[in-house]
Amino acid sequence: MTTQATRARSEDAIGTPPQRPTLVPAERYISTTFARLEVERMWPSVWQVACTVDHVAEPGDYFEYRCGPYSVLIVCGDDGVLRAFQNVCRHRGNSLCAGSGSDLRELRCGYHGWTWDLCGALKRVPNRKGFGALQMSEYPLFAARVDTWERLVFVNLDVNAIPLIDYLEAVPQDIAWCRLGDFRCYATMTIEVEANWKTIADGYSETYHIQTLHPELHRCMDDVYAPQVIWGHTGKSEQLYGVQSPRLKETLTDSEVWDAYVTTQGALMGVAEGTPFPAEQLEPGESVADVIAKRTRAFAAERGVDLSWASTDQVLRLHQYNVFPNLTLLTNADHLTVMASRPGPDPDHGEFVMFLWTRMPHGAPRSKPTDVRLKAGEADPGLVMTQDITVLAGLQRGLHQPGFTHLTLSNEERRVINMHRNLERYLELPDSERITGGETA
Repeated sequence: MTTQATRARSEDAIGTPPQRPTLVPAERYISTTFARLEVERMWPSVWQVACTVDHVAEPGDYFEYRCGPYSVLIVCGDDGVLRAFQNVCRHRGNSLCAGSGSDLRELRCGYHGWTWDLCGALKRVPNRKGFGALQMSEYPLFAARVDTWERLVFVNLDVNAIPLIDYLEAVPQDIAWCRLGDFRCYATMTIEVEANWKTIADGYSETYHIQTLHPELHRCMDDVYAPQVIWGHTGKSEQLYGVQSPRLKETLTDSEVWDAYVTTQGALMGVAEGTPFPAEQLEPGESVADVIAKRTRAFAAERGVDLSWASTDQVLRLHQYNVFPNLTLLTNADHLTVMASRPGPDPDHGEFVMFLWTRMPHGAPRSKPTDVRLKAGEADPGLVMTQDITVLAGLQRGLHQPGFTHLTLSNEERRVINMHRNLERYLELPDSERITGGETA
């Protein structure tokens, strides 16, 4: 067993219990005033994942990123350099582009024809003399920050924002062993849900709900010895798969653990539901987790991926990273899912975005992801994610009930708490509106 695995086995998800639970005002999830404050003070000042490098890899590729009322246009220039601009014509405010595409040669407003090059410089103004002394150099597109980490593209409307690598804190170094650059995104799924963006984000920021909402996972995942760490803007949790939860009173057989893993994660090792446990592959001293890891390596080899470097722990320990305000990254040696939540037209609506990836042989060619938009009732991203999505609308309705004034949070939900502490900092909330409780013993 690795040192990391030994340490994780001795640390539970709660850590040091607080003297009191943490109380978060429910108003933050339902108030139009609070949502407006987020739009004014937070969303324009944070790094947000927008797309993948494969969306904008070639000159002329473009991608429009929307977050609430904001629209950022990411463009790959003729020189191959990524640039980002506020998606607005300097004449009358029309949006310049929508969606994504290729072979863009200029940015031309479809309303009156003002035109910029892919570097953001104004090049043409029809009937220019009508404006008098209009200096073209004074009307570039408004720039936004854009940067990449691994194969993800991030944007920030604040051109003076700290560098992305600093914003990500310890995350890049902590996950460097996993070689994220070898993954390729094959699809994104944007799911429209009747819930606040924070309601969505909370669901992938704690493991406390697993024992109730995901009983199948309870039979193949350790949700107790799941250590967490908070770095600042970011945090992390680890969960080991291929073992039963210590919360279960009965001891499961290898076949029962295998069946639960196949039901919830079978696609990760290319095994269809109902496939019986291959007991003949269990060698002396091995566990069901070792058999799952071997099958995962074999499945990777079928697509030319060598996972011989990955231990059973690296194959089956899920590393879950949270990046404020709305990003989570789930990964192990042969799995990567990136998820984000975004605000909708009002506090009771939001978007749940999933970036789906496959590890490919080193140097595999680029392929542009397929982007799909669905209603919550249409989406079926697998058993566990579907369970997470199904509960959201009821959660959001409950937050409106007049007797429910505060969320009562455990230290097991500390990544949710950390999100709120960061939110308070960006919104500059007075002490009277901040979360209370949660003091450590």
